[in-house]
Amino acid sequence: MFPAEEGQRYARQMALPEFGVAGQEKLRAARVLLIGAGGLGSPAALYLAAAGVGTLGIVDPDEVELSNLHRQILHGSADLGRAKVDSAVERLAGVNPHVRVEPIRGRFTAANALELARGWDVVVDGCDNFPTRYASNDACVALGIPNVYGSVWRFEGQVSVFAPHRGGPCYRCVNPRAPEPGAVPSCAEAGVLGVMPGLIGTLQALEAIKLLTGIGEPMIGRLLHVDGAAMKFREFKLRCDPQCARCAEGRRDLPVEEEGVSCAVSGAMNDEEISVQDLAAARSGGVPHVLLDVREAWELDVAKLEPCLHVPLGEVVARVEEIPRDVPVYVLCHGGVRSGRAVEFLRGAGFGQARSVHGGIAAWSAEVDDKVPTY
Repeated sequence: MFPAEEGQRYARQMALPEFGVAGQEKLRAARVLLIGAGGLGSPAALYLAAAGVGTLGIVDPDEVELSNLHRQILHGSADLGRAKVDSAVERLAGVNPHVRVEPIRGRFTAANALELARGWDVVVDGCDNFPTRYASNDACVALGIPNVYGSVWRFEGQVSVFAPHRGGPCYRCVNPRAPEPGAVPSCAEAGVLGVMPGLIGTLQALEAIKLLTGIGEPMIGRLLHVDGAAMKFREFKLRCDPQCARCAEGRRDLPVEEEGVSCAVSGAMNDEEISVQDLAAARSGGVPHVLLDVREAWELDVAKLEPCLHVPLGEVVARVEEIPRDVPVYVLCHGGVRSGRAVEFLRGAGFGQARSVHGGIAAWSAEVDDKVPTY
C-alpha cells in the first residue's frame, strides 16, 4: 500500500503489532489542526509530520523572534522576522515531504473558530492565551472533535484530551472561566525552561496519534501534570460538569464566545495605569516623574529605557525609601503584571501618584519605539 521509500521511512513504526500497516494508513488519511507554531506546536508538528500524518494545518499570526528560539524548534536563526507558518512549512517539508502542510496566517478567535476547526480529525491546542484556548474548546465541543490540550509554566506542564462526545469533560468543565487580568503571568513574565514545551508538545503528538489510530488509551478524563524540576509525573482524574456552560446537554451548539484576555495585561486601562503614549509624552515634555523599572537585571541588559530607577520587584519593599515621593512614580516591567503588583504595594505605602505602565516595555516597543528590542 506504500511506495518503497515510505515503507522504509515508517518501517519501525509499522513493525509495532498494535500499529502495523493499518495504523500507518490511518495516519496518512488523517487531518490534524495545530493551533500555534510556538513552543508546544513545534515539537508536536515535527513528530506528527515524522509519523506520517497526511495533512497538518498550522494556525499562527506571529513572526519569529529571537526570544522564541530556545524553545520553538520549528524555527532557526535564519527565520528571524519570517511568519512562523512559512518557517514551519519549509521545516516540515524537510522532515517529511509526503505530508501536506496548510499554513493559516492569523489568530484563532471566537469569531473564526468554527470555520477554522471544521473538517479536522483532531485539534492540538498549543496556544499561549486564554481567548484562543476557550475558543478552541468551544469549537471542538460543537463539532465533536477531540481537543489535545497542553500548557507549560516555568518547570511544569500539563496534558489532557478534552472530548465530551467521547464521554469526557471539556476544558470549561475544569476551568469554567478565565482568570482575571493579571492573575496569571505570561511566559515572558514567569519564564519557561525551553525543554518543557518540548516534552509537553511531544506528549500532545503522542495523544493525537493514539486518537487517530485507535491504539492505546487516550487521556480522556485524565490530566497529566509534569514537574520537570523534580521529575515527577502525577495523574488527576477529571469529571464532567453536568452544569457546564459549554458541553452540558443542550448547550454544545451554542455560539463560540470570547473568553478571557490575550495576555495578563490586555483589556481596558484603569486609573492606576498610564499608557505608553502618555509616558512618552511625559518623558519628551520634561514632566517631572521617576520611571521605576521592576524587572530583573538581565532584562534591562536586553531592553532598557533611560533614565530609570532600577529596583527588582522582589526588592521593592526593602528599598522603598530609595523611591522619591514628591513626583509621580511610573512603574515599568515587561508586560504589566509585576508593575501592577508594585503599584499595589506603593499605593498602600503612601505613593498616591504611583501608576503602572500599561503593557510594559513590550507595549513601548510595539507602539512607541520599535528600536527597543522585544523578548
